[in-house]
Amino acid sequence: MSEAGAGGMTSVREVRSRADLKRFIRYPFERYRDDPNWVPPLLLAERRRFDPKKNPFFRHARMYLFLAERNGEVVGRIAAVDDDNHNETHGDNLAFFGFFEAADGEAARALFARVEERARRLGREAVRGPANPSMNEGAGFQIDAFGKMPYVMTPYNPPEYPRYAEEAGYRKVKDLYAWHFERSQRLGERIARLAGRVRKRHNPTVRPVDPGRFNTELALVKRIYDEAWEKNWGFVKYTDAEFEALARELRLILDPDLALFVELEGRPVGLGLCLPDANQVFKRMRGRLLPFGILAFLKRRSTVDRLRLAILGLLPEHRNKGLEVLLIDELYRRAMPKGYQSCECSWVLEDNRAMNRGIEASGATLYKTYRLYEKEVRRG
Repeated sequence: MSEAGAGGMTSVREVRSRADLKRFIRYPFERYRDDPNWVPPLLLAERRRFDPKKNPFFRHARMYLFLAERNGEVVGRIAAVDDDNHNETHGDNLAFFGFFEAADGEAARALFARVEERARRLGREAVRGPANPSMNEGAGFQIDAFGKMPYVMTPYNPPEYPRYAEEAGYRKVKDLYAWHFERSQRLGERIARLAGRVRKRHNPTVRPVDPGRFNTELALVKRIYDEAWEKNWGFVKYTDAEFEALARELRLILDPDLALFVELEGRPVGLGLCLPDANQVFKRMRGRLLPFGILAFLKRRSTVDRLRLAILGLLPEHRNKGLEVLLIDELYRRAMPKGYQSCECSWVLEDNRAMNRGIEASGATLYKTYRLYEKEVRRG
């Protein structure tokens, strides 16, 4: 598939070789070379992400990778993702697009067209995205708050990408909200009163994750996560293998003091997890663990002063009790002595009114939106 443009013909071809995959992985380094806010991913992790032998996502899904080229140079990339677990969970018949990058609108049109063609060949009725490669990882195009460095495990893109999708016929299907806390806001004063009422009314216990019982605690985290998010739009449970792989990655950056369970009558009913923003370290590493090494990475971690509230969830029967605010209050109290200056809470579905109200009540500011798009691609 090709498309003519002023600078020559744009062609799109499927990644078939190691050399192609290297170009696919490396293209963002070229695309964002002059962008001071982009954070290079670790190349080692990216190679593992696209390796069916090492990424358990491939046990229930397939990824078809495509490169856009013009005059012998890569000008874009995209993946078509066919996820059995998503379609079985939601009764959908769709494919996803993900890992999208494009130098210009011409490359974008050609890439979207190739994914839509593949979706039709697979018998799918619609394409949704971006998902990299699923809703459990980076999802959505950033549509505002440009010019800010992304927090760990969140998407980043230039302002034109949403427009490219809309010009290709994609329409909004769901917005995901990111809320922002600043240390200077003195949020503790705002939430302390609400949290105090919750403590008096429900007598909860809040405790940190016990690193010495990592596997047991991990199983508990997964159970709460699955039950708390089960009814959420687009949610698909991690497989055990996927969750274990994620935990191995996060363990390197996890601060156990900021991974909290809330319990009622001795039973865990909710979870709050703040991740130190490893992007502040990754940005200096230019995609390479060496020559830094693990010990150097851990040392540099002490310079991190941002957090991402990545998980804030309660079992369905314990919602609307104010326990969300209690967890935010506890995380705030534990984070402040460590010198953290800001925190992003992301992401929250736009129509999750209870969670959004709780976060807003704590004094956070809605500052960024990630948008998922969808387009029908039925045959004939």
